[in-house]
Amino acid sequence: MVSVIYSDEFLEHKTGMLHPERPERLTAIVKALNAFPDNGQLQWYSPTSVQEHYLSLMTLLEKVHSRSHIETVAAIANRGGGYLDVDTPVCVKSYDVALLAVSAWLDGVDLVLAKRKPTFVLARPPGHHAESRRGMGFCLFSNAAIAAHYALEKPDINKVAILDWDVHHGNGTQEIVETNENIAYCSLHQSPCYPGTGFADEHGFYNNILNLPMSPGSTMVTYQPTFQQKVMPFLANFQPDLLIVSAGYDANHDDPLASIALQPENYGLFTEYCLQITHNILFGLEGGYDLPSLSQSVVATIEACL
Repeated sequence: MVSVIYSDEFLEHKTGMLHPERPERLTAIVKALNAFPDNGQLQWYSPTSVQEHYLSLMTLLEKVHSRSHIETVAAIANRGGGYLDVDTPVCVKSYDVALLAVSAWLDGVDLVLAKRKPTFVLARPPGHHAESRRGMGFCLFSNAAIAAHYALEKPDINKVAILDWDVHHGNGTQEIVETNENIAYCSLHQSPCYPGTGFADEHGFYNNILNLPMSPGSTMVTYQPTFQQKVMPFLANFQPDLLIVSAGYDANHDDPLASIALQPENYGLFTEYCLQITHNILFGLEGGYDLPSLSQSVVATIEACL
């Protein structure tokens, strides 16, 4: 069985006409999961409401983000909407939805640790570009980094690794975790590409960062040996008690926002590599903007877990 966390409330983060990070991303994935042959092996969960654990949620949020950033997102929402930057809209519901997304990622940690099996969080807005003091690149709060800090509060979790296979470098995740010796971060991302970060010579404060810039046009011919020769040794040497995957699917050939040429089934192989490290895996949705390849890729990821 694979646990899936989802709520229709995630559709209420409205980004405006023609914005690539749109509610239809989630509805396409849910439709594909309901249609695939092994859907009986999925256990669906709703995220814990923000009100139910508001104080602990906000304490954790302030551990990762500055209070000024949190208040800025809330203020924009409260005045009816606006923008954090030119790419990052905030509507009247966005602050509440972003908090619910964080809650879902935390629930994902709890489910993985309870069941010792993978969980997939289908939430939006995404998070890996959100830095400690600002949101950007469609991202409001740094979901993966917050989940990693939350996991480290658990008695049996000493180390957390984050694997980011989104086509864009997770500048926010790296900025937040690179000073924590108990969190490792590995990113495969197109370079050059937005946001222009993630250089191979950056290793974090504790040799806990591995950036793997990939050339435009890269296929599995490049990705597979990179996984085998670099990603796997890095993760295995770190020996994480929990692996968080920032699961972006915009490295697909058909994706409009980048130029990597992967196919949806490739993510099944990536998932098999992850399962060689640990079965304690939390997958959380990041990017992916071509709806067919996005939904097929999530199905491939979950099928590999089954």
